[in-house]
Amino acid sequence: MSELTIKLETVDPVEFFGFNNNKLKILKKEFSRLNISARGNKIIVAGAQEDLEIFSDKVHQLVEYLERYGKISDQHLEEILHGRNPYETNFPQFQDNVLVYGNNGMLVRARTENQQKMVELSEENDILFAMGPAGTGKTYTAVALAVRALKNKSVKKIILTRPAVEAGESLGFLPGDLKEKIDPYLRPLYDALDDMIPADKLAYFMQNRIIEVAPLAYMRGRTLDNAFMILDEAQNATTLQLKMFLTRIGPSAQCIITGDMTQIDLPKNQQSGLRKTMQILDGIKGIGMIHLSADDVVRHRLVKEIIKAFDKDAEREQHFKDKN
Repeated sequence: MSELTIKLETVDPVEFFGFNNNKLKILKKEFSRLNISARGNKIIVAGAQEDLEIFSDKVHQLVEYLERYGKISDQHLEEILHGRNPYETNFPQFQDNVLVYGNNGMLVRARTENQQKMVELSEENDILFAMGPAGTGKTYTAVALAVRALKNKSVKKIILTRPAVEAGESLGFLPGDLKEKIDPYLRPLYDALDDMIPADKLAYFMQNRIIEVAPLAYMRGRTLDNAFMILDEAQNATTLQLKMFLTRIGPSAQCIITGDMTQIDLPKNQQSGLRKTMQILDGIKGIGMIHLSADDVVRHRLVKEIIKAFDKDAEREQHFKDKN
């Protein structure tokens, strides 16, 4: 009889063994010929050498799954234990086109042709403008690319920002300090991060300023290097604000600017600088641009029809203005 000790160094032992050791019980049932015990973050196993080798291989696969996902369901645990090869192409958690392995088994990937093109352009350019209507995944894909870059250690921090402009409502009289007043504007960015990073890690990243979420005005005067920068809702920025943001970029930084020219919330005496900025920068090597459409909408099926209906109405209004 041989003995083997496996130390769980890269995953949470509580998640590996399960609540009340329920996953450990599944392991023991599957490998009934082995004597398996857990002590802290160690698994001590005794039995025939051949069985130990099979057990070690399965544990390695489970650890790899947990490293990618952060969690593993009983179903996926049993699938791996029952001989399913985790590198098969039809086993989704190991597919190459996944951008981020999010929380609760969520796979974050490009879901439309233009989203995939957005991913490719971001890999080819240091600055990318991604334009399109609501629901096309611009912000979500941008945040996924930033989180992937952070996890791959190609950047040291993520900067997420958007103009603090009210969407037809007044938030100025909300109670609380400055952060509490500003947070409603930044909620979509927090929502994306919540999907992709475990709560404890996200709290650590934000407390240590590895991930910063701030209004656009807070970018003035900074130089940001080794960072992945995202400017969201850029249609609500003026030309000067966009110039200010784009000139913050350090030598090893990357940047994505997202916007929707159909949802400008600026006061009537201010003009969006997004279209003009894109015209000025068009053709510069290292700056990419992509336009997503209603066909890229990944929200409720009716969102696509709503966008098309509003577009048609805008065309009718413009046609009427042109005639008069």
